[in-house]
Amino acid sequence: MLYALCIIIFLAHLVCFAQHSPVDIWAGTEVKKHVMLTPYIAEGEKNPCVIVCPGGSYFWHDTENEGIKVAEWLQQNGISAFVLNYRTAYVPAFIFRTRLVVRGNQYPDPQKDLQQAIRLIKDHATLYGIDTTKVGAMGFSAGGHLVMSVAEEFDTPRSRPAFVAPIYPVVSFTADCTHKRSRRGLLGEYRKRKTKYREALSLEKHVPNDCPPVFLVNCIDDPIVDYRNSVLLDSALTAQGVKHKYIQYATGGHGFGASDDKGTPECRRWKEEFLKWMKSMMN
Repeated sequence: MLYALCIIIFLAHLVCFAQHSPVDIWAGTEVKKHVMLTPYIAEGEKNPCVIVCPGGSYFWHDTENEGIKVAEWLQQNGISAFVLNYRTAYVPAFIFRTRLVVRGNQYPDPQKDLQQAIRLIKDHATLYGIDTTKVGAMGFSAGGHLVMSVAEEFDTPRSRPAFVAPIYPVVSFTADCTHKRSRRGLLGEYRKRKTKYREALSLEKHVPNDCPPVFLVNCIDDPIVDYRNSVLLDSALTAQGVKHKYIQYATGGHGFGASDDKGTPECRRWKEEFLKWMKSMMN
């Protein structure tokens, strides 16, 4: 009877974790939220894995350009990917400032979602054909802030990413180059004003010397997130002796993701550079 039950559970997992079939990362836990994780599994065994966190100022997601297209590109290059639909404040909170009345989604909800996604993937690594020591995260804009914040601080070793790739990331919540919309998106209408939270979520101020390796990219002509955000992070990583690669392009702007036509030919080289970096990391 017990053997039959195990078979049923295993088959249920196979269905649940089918290619491109979203998984609710909080199902079966005490967290009463529905946060979806969509797998794009590469062929083979013991593959590296990247959790993809689209940007959107912590208010929404650029799911297509900074999510699906990124995951498909990684999958095609032998890297399993998962698109994480982490909790954001969403459009009503942006327009109507609803969090003046109700809590809604705000810090640390996105961070908890990413950490849970890392744990879930590691727990089912055999099913996915993934190497548990090679589970990292890539984020764009506010998603870049998310992956870097979890690289700096995680609740257990099991939720620590092996590497992170913040692409044109939001970094500081205190400097002149702060992206204020992302700060409001993450902290809410009240805590965005509090120095304690601004300081705590300014990534350049909290890089540990045992931070996972970082692949960092941005463009000087970025009109949305001031390029100095990445400069601050690069300086902090260098000061702490953290293994990282920083590529600063002159042109490309913001929001190009894995697109083949957005941005410029110069900035779109970041994908090739990331694959090279990953290969060097895996050897």
